Amino acid sequence: MRLGIDIGGTKTDAVAVDESGALAHRIRLATGFGSPAVVETALTAVSRIGELTGIDAPGFSSIGIGIPGLVDTASGEVAHAVNLGVDRLPLGGELAERLGVRVWVENDVKAAALGAYDVLGLAGTMAYLNLGTGMAAGIVVDGRLWRGTSGIAGEIGHIPIDPLGAECACGQRGCLETVASGSGIARQWRTDDPLPARSLFAAAAAGDGEAQAIKDRLAEGIAAAVRVLVLAVDVDTVVIGGGLSHLGDPLLGDVHEVLEDWERASPFLASLALPQRVRLVPPGSPVAALGAAIVGGTHG
Repeated sequence: MRLGIDIGGTKTDAVAVDESGALAHRIRLATGFGSPAVVETALTAVSRIGELTGIDAPGFSSIGIGIPGLVDTASGEVAHAVNLGVDRLPLGGELAERLGVRVWVENDVKAAALGAYDVLGLAGTMAYLNLGTGMAAGIVVDGRLWRGTSGIAGEIGHIPIDPLGAECACGQRGCLETVASGSGIARQWRTDDPLPARSLFAAAAAGDGEAQAIKDRLAEGIAAAVRVLVLAVDVDTVVIGGGLSHLGDPLLGDVHEVLEDWERASPFLASLALPQRVRLVPPGSPVAALGAAIVGGTHG
């Protein structure tokens, strides 16, 4: 039995996976804020899954964790996980000391990429395009993560597309993330709805012109990300996941429409069959936690 934990900005997802790779147990709990609270959240997840399975921490064949921020996979140290209130945290080491077993730590988007690849039964190359507060991608080649020289492969949210666009948190201007992400929507569409994207799509459907324009920019930004991933890496499949993927088929339809418009204008793009490469992550599937279990399984 393998254990995978996805530590998110507000919620933590934990799963137990049996030897066949099937999901055996799943729990969700609130994520604590700050380094000590994040460690306690992970320990609570291990304990809760242990109660369900009847297995203590050393009894799992592996334990893997996905978490936002810059992750040193060799040491298990996490840096700059801003939404968790973590500047620098030796998460793998602290958990190993408390649990008495090695814990493998991976960036959450990269873990989710492995989970999506496995859940969808894919082969060859895939890019997992995570549309959450920000935008990032995880690239999988023949079942293994492709990290690049310094580990930032897939950080396409910080590719500038509009020199006159909004300033990005990274210090550049007009990055993809400024229009095609949860934070990009929240900046442009002011609403009391806790899910601004939901409010945006409802307003656009009701005929609000401003909402429609923002919704169009969102689709164009996601389509641009798909185009970048295919032109740069020529992946077989682009899987859209993250919080915005919950918009489902309406979002996918908008992205397909943009890609099809581009195909009509460009025989070159038409030859790449971009719309046929794009799909959504299965709704409700805990791909990030499942991917964390895979991360641990590759080492455990």
